[in-house]
Amino acid sequence: MRLEPRRNKTVSPRTRRLRVTGGALCAAVLAAALVTGCGQDSGDRTAAETSEAAKVLPNQTTSPSGSVSGSPSGTAQLTEDQAERKELLSTVKVTFDKAATTAVGEVSGGKLTDLDLEGLDDEDDDDATGSPSPAGSPTGDASPSPEATGSPSGTGSPSPSGSAGSPKWVAEVVEKDGTAHRVTIDAVSGDVIDFAPEAGQSDADKQELAARIAKATQTPQQAAKTAMGRQKGWVTSIALDENDSQVLVWKVDVVSKGWNKTTFDVDAVKGTITDEQIDED
Repeated sequence: MRLEPRRNKTVSPRTRRLRVTGGALCAAVLAAALVTGCGQDSGDRTAAETSEAAKVLPNQTTSPSGSVSGSPSGTAQLTEDQAERKELLSTVKVTFDKAATTAVGEVSGGKLTDLDLEGLDDEDDDDATGSPSPAGSPTGDASPSPEATGSPSGTGSPSPSGSAGSPKWVAEVVEKDGTAHRVTIDAVSGDVIDFAPEAGQSDADKQELAARIAKATQTPQQAAKTAMGRQKGWVTSIALDENDSQVLVWKVDVVSKGWNKTTFDVDAVKGTITDEQIDED
């Protein structure tokens, strides 16, 4: 019998493609099953962790902080002094320049030497004029109240406007001979509440004040404008004083929109800023 030679079995290209495709499909199905299982487990862990974090930090917020727009977060970051400045200035309607004009109008031929928003940073004020002005000076903690000076225009007298709790501008206006007058102005209505000569002035006091107003060629309004050119905000105090070098200056307090206070020394003759001190408390 004649034997036929063995022939190798040949696999067609199409068959190979089907086998490869089938294998890849199985691998893909297996991978998808693994991924689906892992994703579900990860999602469960993430949800659990988020739930636990919410219990620990229930009040956390992503809103921006540090603004002074009146929101609780902004107010919480203000210092005590800054919060007091913000609260008081929010009620003031009469600006520094209007109060200055009103005060000078009460004394014929008088010149303003001191103007202060009462109740604002009073603990920092000494005798703002630095002059031998009487104990009734409108600035400084050592200054007695109108009642203490025996002035008939104390707070016990009838007030033409507003309540006793209204913010007030307290001014010192000096005549040419050095006689000083105290003028109190309602910072909301602009009305004059009190007006009286300073009690207890000596001749030496008057001579000193007369010499100062004669020497100062810069008005308080000009000094305030100079200070505001360096720092925008609200002028809350101004006083004619001598600095440590015995130079006559206008000391101008400006409260910025960030509620910090800057005190500028403005040369009362040259009109230039000689010093500035920032109080960030």
